[in-house]
Amino acid sequence: MPEAQLYFLSDQYYQDFPDDRLMQNKDIIDGVPHSRPCFFAFKDSKTADIYWIVPISSKFEKFKRIEQDKIKKYGYCNTIRFGIVLGRNTAFLIQNMCPATGKYLTAYVDKNNYPIRIDNRVAADVEKNARNVLAIAKRGAKVIFPDVFKIYHELEQQVIQDTRLSL
Repeated sequence: MPEAQLYFLSDQYYQDFPDDRLMQNKDIIDGVPHSRPCFFAFKDSKTADIYWIVPISSKFEKFKRIEQDKIKKYGYCNTIRFGIVLGRNTAFLIQNMCPATGKYLTAYVDKNNYPIRIDNRVAADVEKNARNVLAIAKRGAKVIFPDVFKIYHELEQQVIQDTRLSL
C-alpha cells in the first residue's frame, strides 16, 4: 500500500464489525446515501496486513473548536490533527480511528485514476500522534471511540485464517 494515500472503507467492513461508535460509512441526505468518509491509512507496527485508518472530516472549524476545548482542559490535544487535503483544510480524527485490512479498503483516486495522497509532513504528524494515542489506549484510557482492540483481534484472526488457506 502506498504511503500517505487516502482510502474508502467498504460497506462489508461495517457488516463484519458492527460498532455504533465507528464513523458512519455514508451520510444520508433526504433519504439518499451520499459521500462516505475517506481515511488516511498507515501500517500496524505488529501485524503487516493490518492498517490503522484515520477518518478525515471537512468540518474544520467544528474540530478546531473541539481541539481548543481539549487544550484548555488537558494542555494538549493529540486526538485531532489538521492538514490540507485536495486544497481544503481538514481534520484528521484520530479519536475515531480503527483497524482494517486491505480487503476492506479501496483507494481514493482522482478522475485520471491517480491515488489521492497527502503531504508527507501531514502524514508523519497524523501517524505519530495516532501511535501515541494507541499507546495510551492500550494502557486503558478511553481516547478512541470505537472498540478498536476487539476489531483488531478479529482482524488478526482473519489474517491467520487467510494465511492458513493460502498455504
